[in-house]
Amino acid sequence: MHGVDKHFGSLHVLKGINLDIARGQVVVVLGPSGSGKSTLCRTINRLEPIDSGTIAIDGETLPAEGKKLAQLRSDVGMVFQSFNLFAHRTILENVTLAPTKVRRQSKQQARESAMSLLERVGIANQADKYPSQLSGGQQQRVAIARSLAMKPKVMLFDEPTSALDPEMINEVLAVMTSLAEEGMTMVVVTHEMGFARRASDRIIFMADGAIVEDAEPEAFFTDPRSDRARDFLGKILNH
Repeated sequence: MHGVDKHFGSLHVLKGINLDIARGQVVVVLGPSGSGKSTLCRTINRLEPIDSGTIAIDGETLPAEGKKLAQLRSDVGMVFQSFNLFAHRTILENVTLAPTKVRRQSKQQARESAMSLLERVGIANQADKYPSQLSGGQQQRVAIARSLAMKPKVMLFDEPTSALDPEMINEVLAVMTSLAEEGMTMVVVTHEMGFARRASDRIIFMADGAIVEDAEPEAFFTDPRSDRARDFLGKILNH
């Protein structure tokens, strides 16, 4: 992301964002509410259009619209707070739909791949159920499997555990940690400080639409450079 700006009306939500993420890096984006974290995440696959600047994935600049955008967007997996599963389709159908429609995989191939992904996230035994029959943590793991089915180059997570009960958070974080260990390029907006410290390569700290700090986890958590970050950590960690 180079020189990325984004306004919502008179509100300047992203201010001259410059951010380069290397292949295989896990970047956690932290910051107070309203600092632009989710918007940053959503601009990376053009869910939110930008006003100026450029965003490129694997050397390809994201176009504003059209077929090329759809193609590039399929290289970017996204997991939201809400699971966004198709309620009228089984878990297996949810995971195989995009690979057969967008990637033109055969049904058999998509099914085999989906089953191994559901195995990987620990819910292969739920394949024939519908989303409403699963817990929130299970549904979020399906959402992760569905994104992985497209073999994305990068995975975006926008507060993936914020809608979950405390006991379900760990099962989702465990899947995300294993993805990080396997070398998936990830951008994660989260309030889970343990995960941020343990699984990330870099912490991006945002405030008022700008990147205030870009640091290694240990350095950020033990000795943040800015007053904003110190204040934020003081509130979060003493909570």
